[in-house]
Amino acid sequence: MRVSDRSSPDALLDIDFADAAGRLGSGCIWLGGARREVWQAALPAGDWQAEAGLLWRREAGALGVLALRLPLPAGADPAAVTEHAYRTLLAAARPGPRPYLIRVWNYLGAINAGEGDAERYRRFCVGRDAAVDAMFRAPPPAATAIGAPRADAPLSLLALCSAEPGIALENPRQTPAWQYPREYGPVPPGFSRGAVLRDGGAAVLLASGTASIVGHVSLHPGDVLAQLDESLANLEVLLEEGRRRAGADFRPGALQALRVYLRDPAAMPAVAARLAARGWPLPRIAFLHGDICRRELDIELEGVFGA
Repeated sequence: MRVSDRSSPDALLDIDFADAAGRLGSGCIWLGGARREVWQAALPAGDWQAEAGLLWRREAGALGVLALRLPLPAGADPAAVTEHAYRTLLAAARPGPRPYLIRVWNYLGAINAGEGDAERYRRFCVGRDAAVDAMFRAPPPAATAIGAPRADAPLSLLALCSAEPGIALENPRQTPAWQYPREYGPVPPGFSRGAVLRDGGAAVLLASGTASIVGHVSLHPGDVLAQLDESLANLEVLLEEGRRRAGADFRPGALQALRVYLRDPAAMPAVAARLAARGWPLPRIAFLHGDICRRELDIELEGVFGA
C-alpha cells in the first residue's frame, strides 16, 4: 500500500477533498494543501459495487473498502442511525474474505451539539458500541470521528478492510480511548491510536485522529499552535511505538499523507507555517474545515507513514 496525490484508475481509494458530498466525501470543506489522497494497493482495484441499497464496496487483492452514507438530520438521534450503519458495515465485512477492519473514518454534522450525554458525538459512540461485535473490540480499529460543518450532513463511514489483521497501536502518552473514564460519556470511543498494515510486503502506519491529549486530558484549550505541537509529539511517539511493535522504520520523514482538521479555517495560515518550520512537507498535507469531537480542541491530525 502506498498513498500519494497521483490519481489512478485502479487505485483502491481516490479521494478528492474538494468533493465534500461525493461517495467518498467527508462533508468537511477543503481549505488548501493537497487536494487528493490516492491509496494504491499492491494489486489493482476492481470497480465499485453497490450492495444493501446504501453501501459501496471496492476490492484490491487482500484489501477492500466499504463506504456508506445515511441521512442524519440535525434533530435525529445519532445513536440509532449509527447503530444501523455499523450493523450494515459489519454484515458486509465479516462473512467475506476481508473480515478485519483496519481503519475507519466517521463523519457527521454538528458533532458537538447537545449537552452532556446528549451530545451528538457521545450518542454516536453509544450507537457504534451497540452494533459492534467482539472481534471489533479486540482491539478496535484505528479510526477518526470528525464533525462536518453543515449540521444536516449525513453520517458517512469509510472502512479499510483486510484479509489479515493489522497491528493495533496505542500511544504510551495517552490513555487508550476505549478505556476513557465515565466523564467522557456513557460509552468510551471505540478506536485504537493507530494500526500497522502490510500489503504486498510494504508496511504502512495508519495514524488515527490525533489531538492535544495527554493521558485522557485535553491540553492547551484556546491555543491552536500549542495544540498542534502536542499533536505532533503524539504522532512521533506513535511512530516510535510502531517501530517497536512492527519492526519497521517509521519516521516523520516517511510521511505519505497527512490530514489536518481545523475548527476555525482562519487558523490555517499559522498552522501551515508552523508545520513548514518544523519540516513537515506541505505538498503532502490536506487542510480541512471540520469540528473536533472534543469541543475544547481546535485541531486534529491523521496520517499515513511508510517504513
